[in-house]
Amino acid sequence: MRFRSRLRDAMLLTTIMAGVAAPGMAMASPQDDEIRELRREMAEMRRDMLGEIGQLRARVARAEGAARTGVRTAHAPAPQEVRHAQARPQPQPWTGPLPTIGEPQGAGPHRPRSDADSRLAALEGSIASWEEFKAATSKDESVHIGGMRIGFPSGRPTISSDDGAYSFSVGLLAQEDIGGFLGAGPRAGEGNGNFNKLTENARRLRLYFTWRYKDWVANITPDFGSSSVDGSVGLFEANLNYTGLRNTTLTVGYFQPRMEEESAERSGAFEFLERPTIVDLVRNIAGGVARFSVGGEHYEKRWLAAAYFTGQKFGDRSKDTTITDSQTGGMVRVAGRPYVSKDIDVHVGAGATSAFKVNQNANGRTYTFSDNAEIPLGETSLLTSGALTNVAQIWAAGPQLAFRWQRFLLKGEYYHIGVQRGHTTGASPLPSLGFDGWYVAANYTLFGKPRIYNSKIAAFTTPGVEYDFDPLHNHWGALELNGRWSVTDLSDVAGQGGTGIDGDQQTVWQGGVNWYPTPHVKFMLDYDHFIVSRSKGVSGGVNLFGRTGNVLAGRVQAAF
Repeated sequence: MRFRSRLRDAMLLTTIMAGVAAPGMAMASPQDDEIRELRREMAEMRRDMLGEIGQLRARVARAEGAARTGVRTAHAPAPQEVRHAQARPQPQPWTGPLPTIGEPQGAGPHRPRSDADSRLAALEGSIASWEEFKAATSKDESVHIGGMRIGFPSGRPTISSDDGAYSFSVGLLAQEDIGGFLGAGPRAGEGNGNFNKLTENARRLRLYFTWRYKDWVANITPDFGSSSVDGSVGLFEANLNYTGLRNTTLTVGYFQPRMEEESAERSGAFEFLERPTIVDLVRNIAGGVARFSVGGEHYEKRWLAAAYFTGQKFGDRSKDTTITDSQTGGMVRVAGRPYVSKDIDVHVGAGATSAFKVNQNANGRTYTFSDNAEIPLGETSLLTSGALTNVAQIWAAGPQLAFRWQRFLLKGEYYHIGVQRGHTTGASPLPSLGFDGWYVAANYTLFGKPRIYNSKIAAFTTPGVEYDFDPLHNHWGALELNGRWSVTDLSDVAGQGGTGIDGDQQTVWQGGVNWYPTPHVKFMLDYDHFIVSRSKGVSGGVNLFGRTGNVLAGRVQAAF
């Protein structure tokens, strides 16, 4: 094939030269020395090219003969053999479906994806620098129109200038849940609460709009499923980022600073439908979705460090118009990878967060810890600390540990929460409070590529899908099994939430299975058994004697 290509090129060049020379000869004057010199040079070039063509023909003949006999030979084949070799049919170009984005053109439909391309689209992953963006888009199929490039890197529709300096892209994360509660009915004398036997919920419906000018990146992401209650609309993020420093992203605006390994995995990559309760409570002290943030993070292959100063959440003052002094706080995270090999990954980290002051409204500075049973179907939250009054400061800190061995992943986090109370003149001082929570989770990938460590976010990614779901070719995507034990204790002193109102404790046992037919689609099924101790702090008398129950819920997810 290489010889034939060179032969065709040489013959084409000869034809072009002859065509160019002929008009020139017809128009040239015999007395023009420059024209004569040009004619002489072109004649010499033609003789040289004809010689080259002869050599190439001989080399093609030798190669074809060796291919037929399996023996190297220096003898040229007969002319009819050369004609036969030249007439052999050429491989036809691929006319089937286009290869996966990022694969070389001409690849068949069943070419395995690279490890990076096989993972679920990380819409909330670390922001690429300009150099990384140019490198990523250079390998993707794209259409060039008047200095613009239109393509689908990682499945996201992207319009950019040819040099990648300017770009605009749109992404999607859509999560639809369906499920219900079993055996969660009230005891005699309790309120029913909201525990549907079968219901549906749009959990996250996010559109990611990203504008880039070189290393400056602006993100705006509305969320049409921003709560555990279907129908809530809000903002996920609106921020400006700078990525011009090596392996560093600096951010200002409404953002979700992440101090926990579970949150760092991103919501589209969770093993279960939702985070463990303790992680949800801790992240919302001074972080959480759409929190005003100023800070950044830096990563290397073996470690990551992040720090942010934070303020109020988007919409706080519209939800409570009596706020007269907004919250301020901060968070830090450090994580390392002390040991890594082909089969083993060890993750060690720690996170800390603090609300230096919480929002002050008509009721003073109050704060309530509360959460559902880790299944977001709009149910009544049974876990509560009660309404804590005269809060001066809230902080939390704890370690993160994870261990992967081949296809098995084990991880856990522990956090202690401290609540410091203010002192009101003439009143008895309120006691400071301490709460605790932890979880342990196990994951095993049955088929597909196992979860691996992503040093850019210091967390584990989803399983990898080498081939899209295609049972006719024995391709089934990726499948993983999960288990988790989660405990959160918000009980410290009697009457902490007011007279007769104590905090309570929640224990959740979960099992689940996740199937990834492609890197963009995910199906989840979770079973949840919860045990919650009693507390009068739950409105409507729903948890006067403690509640237990079961939940079965599934999720359909698309991410681009």
